[in-house]
Amino acid sequence: MSAKKERKNSKTAINILAYLVLIAGGVAFLYPFVWMISASLKSLEEIAVSGMNLWPGEWRWDNYVKALTSFPFGRYLINTLLTTIFPIIGTVLSCSLVGYAFARFKVKGSGILFLLVLSTMLLPGEVTMIPQFILFKNLGMLDSLYPLIVPAFFGSPFYIFLFRQFYSRLPVGLEEAAIIDGCGYFKIWRVIFLPLSKPALIGVGVMVFMGSWNNFMGPLIYINSDKWKTLTLGLAGFQGTFATSTNLLMAAAVVITLPCIILFFAAQKAFMEGLTFSGSKEN
Repeated sequence: MSAKKERKNSKTAINILAYLVLIAGGVAFLYPFVWMISASLKSLEEIAVSGMNLWPGEWRWDNYVKALTSFPFGRYLINTLLTTIFPIIGTVLSCSLVGYAFARFKVKGSGILFLLVLSTMLLPGEVTMIPQFILFKNLGMLDSLYPLIVPAFFGSPFYIFLFRQFYSRLPVGLEEAAIIDGCGYFKIWRVIFLPLSKPALIGVGVMVFMGSWNNFMGPLIYINSDKWKTLTLGLAGFQGTFATSTNLLMAAAVVITLPCIILFFAAQKAFMEGLTFSGSKEN
């Protein structure tokens, strides 16, 4: 009985230690964001003298108004939404269709082809950056949103892998029953497999949203005119213009960062479910 009690106490101590480590790590990662929100609500004088104090002495909500009216926020927001929503649609459709083909079409050479697709993940972005730039230049798509949207409709090896793993776990009987009813493979994917892959769709959608919304290198390379700039480019220009206005810079950064945080927490359960199911071992 004493040994059982000792094991229980030891397990409790380990759990307490784990929670303390997690709390310490959470505070370390959360503090910069909390400080950013706090600084966005302070005056420059208060930021200079407040030190580690996070509670504003005077709440300056007008900092957000000044920050968002100091550059074309509405135009940049529309461009950012276009370069985020369309890549999500393109990635989900193309990668789910290709993943379905790799998961269900057991033809000769499909395994080798799948390995070739995955091998492209070994290529760093710096290697393909220049050829891709030359391609879009020859197509006359520079200084537009097309280079930030079109590649998503041609798939991504990592997301193809996730969908392939997800579809491999679905029962074969669903596909067989649909074939007996006269459905073709494309209709089976569209009517049966695509609705069942909601967790994977949400997981991929969230990851594409994070990457597209925060994309800075792509717009920096392809966009020159102010008309097509995104929020990340706008924030960089804002930083150059208002480098000394820390409170306004933090206010703009909070507004741009907030959608990613809200989306992640709203879709966290489905996001983790999709990644866990896609990454689990195939039967």
